[in-house]
This record gives sequence, C-alpha cells and structure tokens, in this order.
Amino acid sequence: MLRDSKKQAPLPAIGMRAVRTRTIREEDIVDFAEVSGDHNPLHLDQHYAAQTPFGGRIAHGFLTASIISAILGMELPGPGSIYLGQTLKFLAPVRAGDTVTVSVEVIALREEKRIVTLRTDIVNQDGTIVLTGEATVKC
Repeated sequence: MLRDSKKQAPLPAIGMRAVRTRTIREEDIVDFAEVSGDHNPLHLDQHYAAQTPFGGRIAHGFLTASIISAILGMELPGPGSIYLGQTLKFLAPVRAGDTVTVSVEVIALREEKRIVTLRTDIVNQDGTIVLTGEATVKC
C-alpha cells in the first residue's frame, strides 16, 4: 500500500504562462504605504511629487511587483510554491488609475531540485513595459 500523502504536483513545462491584470487604485497606494511603512512623499504627496522628474505621484515599485507573487503563489507554479528569489528592473512609473498586466513564463527547470525559473514582465495599459525580471521558485 502506498502511503505517500505528500504527492507532488507535476512541474510546469517550459513555455507555460500565466497572466493577471489589475488597476492600481489610490487606496492600494495608501494601504501599501501603511503596510510597508514606506511613506515616501513621492507616493503620497502630490505637491512634493509634482516637483520630481515624475511630475506627480507614483505607486511603490514593490506594490506593482507584488502582483507577481500573487501569480506565483496562486496560479503558476501555484499553491505550495516557495519564492526563492526575484530580480526586478523598474523601467517606467505606475500611477493610480493605471491598469497593469503581469505575465510570468517558465523559462528554465531544475527538475531534480524542483526549481522553476520564470520571466516576469509587467506592462501598463499603453503597452509600456514598467517592470521586468526573473523569479526563482521551488515547487
């Protein structure tokens, strides 16, 4: 009788993708500032932010990047996966009201260790890449 109650899900295949779209709301920025403790006026003070090269308030980069985590933990590879690392390149600002589409794609597998590497990209409603990087996850 087989007694292995920890049956592992199959590893995703190279090329598998998952996508999620979200509109970043004013409330998301305020809530993220509260949770993270990052109260940089660039994110919260319109008068201050208007004087910066961005010309206005922007969302926290890690708020935008956190949507990657939602995909990895819930869709691809999915529940039970463990985030091992992430590289991030912030390429363009995200503002309240922007709609971002996050995509992850399996680009490498280490089957013996059950480690998956995924390309992570985020584009805004205009098709501008706002963030790119790679995630490493253990399944």
